[in-house]
Amino acid sequence: MAESIHNRNKERIKHLRAALYDCDAGALRGQLEDIFAPDCLVQLANPLETLPGVAGLHELAYEPLLNAVPDLERRDFIVMAGESNGGDWVGCCGHYMGVFEQAWLDIPPTRHLLAMRYHEFFRFEDGQIVEMQALWDIPQVMMQAGAWPMPPSLAVEWLAPGPATNDGLVTGAYDAAQSGASLELVRDMLVGLKRNMISVAAMELDKYWHPNFMWYGPAGIGSMRRISGFRNWHQIPFLRAMPDRDAFVDKGIFFGDGKYVAFTGWPGMNMTISGDGWLGIAASDQKITMRSLDFWRCENGLIRENWVLVDLLHVYEQIGVDVFERMRELTVARHGRMQV
Repeated sequence: MAESIHNRNKERIKHLRAALYDCDAGALRGQLEDIFAPDCLVQLANPLETLPGVAGLHELAYEPLLNAVPDLERRDFIVMAGESNGGDWVGCCGHYMGVFEQAWLDIPPTRHLLAMRYHEFFRFEDGQIVEMQALWDIPQVMMQAGAWPMPPSLAVEWLAPGPATNDGLVTGAYDAAQSGASLELVRDMLVGLKRNMISVAAMELDKYWHPNFMWYGPAGIGSMRRISGFRNWHQIPFLRAMPDRDAFVDKGIFFGDGKYVAFTGWPGMNMTISGDGWLGIAASDQKITMRSLDFWRCENGLIRENWVLVDLLHVYEQIGVDVFERMRELTVARHGRMQV
């Protein structure tokens, strides 16, 4: 059987993963230039946003992060690939880890071990990355530094684990049939989620989710178990605040690889903040968009695990809240800039 383009792209992404596992600050620029097209489109989480190609990715993202975390280590626990909207994509999920030694984005250092989850998506053409859409969970760093200035999470904050089955680094021949079945299951579930104008019960989530389903949300929202946990600590507050929310499933990047499914959209949803109850945000009838980058693992015809990152900093920015300024006010004494 001929090797699929998806297997070739997963082999190619190994070069980036290796460069960021044993990270050499002096060599990283050349390693990035080896796999990224010079004019690639790079879109990262707020406040990094759209960067000018591979040079911007190095100078504005990785170089400052390496200055703050000199022993930076990348640990992937999901690597999958597939086709969507005419493009060939690789999706990676894991944590950046290392000792937080210097301030980063004005987040004060802890001199302790840091972990920051990432969901990163790469579009390949002829063995090179020509587009990157990625969320780094920067609020998770703020929390570990005791510098999160916004409301506490409703659910548990922790270091989200990798797949329970330890098979997230998808290898072997690309299984189109299984990938299609996983994709259909998740798509049907997402269609059910859009039935919120009827009732939460109308979504029939028990048809799609395993009884011991795990939902690993971003810092600021937290993680939860079972449908009851999802409804109590995320879904009900979210829908109460934004009942008209709409996901761009067909317009975003949506692909399967064996038992795994991934989605990225820039943005992936739009909605109106018309009610209260989510993140402490007051109802303002303000329209916003949301970047949500997701991974799902399917098991015996049901969804067993879901890793979700949302760009919460971008949400706050759209409603006029400068989270970083609030953080600087909260931590001013730790930076030695207090006025007397």
